[in-house]
Amino acid sequence: MGEQQINYGQLYTESTQSKTYLNQMLEIAKRITIDEGRTQTMIPFLTTMRYSRQTSEISGVLTPSICLILEGAKKLHLGQEVIDYRAGDYLVSVIDIPASAEIIGATKQSPYIGLRVDFTMEDIASVVMEAGIQFGPRDKKLKTGAYIGKADEGLVESLFRLLKLVENPNEVGFLSSLMKREMIFHLLSGDAGHIFFQQFMIDRQEDGIGKAVAWIKENYSKPFTIKELAKLTNMSVSGLHHKFKAVTTLGPVQYQKQLRLQEARRLILSGAFNITAAAMEVGYENVSQFSMEYRRLFGSPPFKDIKALRTSPIVEKIEKD
Repeated sequence: MGEQQINYGQLYTESTQSKTYLNQMLEIAKRITIDEGRTQTMIPFLTTMRYSRQTSEISGVLTPSICLILEGAKKLHLGQEVIDYRAGDYLVSVIDIPASAEIIGATKQSPYIGLRVDFTMEDIASVVMEAGIQFGPRDKKLKTGAYIGKADEGLVESLFRLLKLVENPNEVGFLSSLMKREMIFHLLSGDAGHIFFQQFMIDRQEDGIGKAVAWIKENYSKPFTIKELAKLTNMSVSGLHHKFKAVTTLGPVQYQKQLRLQEARRLILSGAFNITAAAMEVGYENVSQFSMEYRRLFGSPPFKDIKALRTSPIVEKIEKD
């Protein structure tokens, strides 16, 4: 299958009230986001981002979160899709998924500005259970655990009130968690709510695809065969491969490989491990193979890639975007 490019930002129109909330959020974000890259707010699960220049494609791992663009544009490479999204669009991931992204057209005069809210499956499960949310049989087909959407008025308003708390520190402790729950409720109630609900159901299963993803994440340095993983999860080999790829865009072995390479990159960049030690730490026995696969994923061999990252004014990975 060839590369498919989608521009979700052209598929929707915004309400006047949504635009007002987005503009107000942008003004708050600009006031509190001075440095390049991420700014951690006083709310533990809320960060803002500023990029004043275009970036090259950066590989990383999407983690459970919603990232809303307030100004600028971004390009996401997810599986075979290349997705353009811009101000008013959001990216949601409900599972760890290797992907890559790049900031498009940012300048000092017109920087990329965004915000990110992290959540857990426990957060989703709590809202699903208390709100009594259900989906019909039409939603049983597995979907990729990440998607781009246009923020509707209810979602934008809940995110606006959450961000506004940053300038009202006395209210953060009690209200921030309530507003995160409201945000998740809007996502569950929206057009792509079945993706959230799908992951909730997968996470509740004691076997199947949820167990396969969890096992690889916990044992990414250990070798395995598809047959062994299928037996562990009470699935057929073909069923495991099909369902795993439907949710993560990758087969189990490719998923493990990307997790290994991402972790090795982090270890080398931290200075705690050299290239050989990092390769061994994440499960490689052959450094030449590690270097070859590293270059294939990140575009440069380990030494050159790490040197470039360390001299870059912005050292950010996608899971920190």
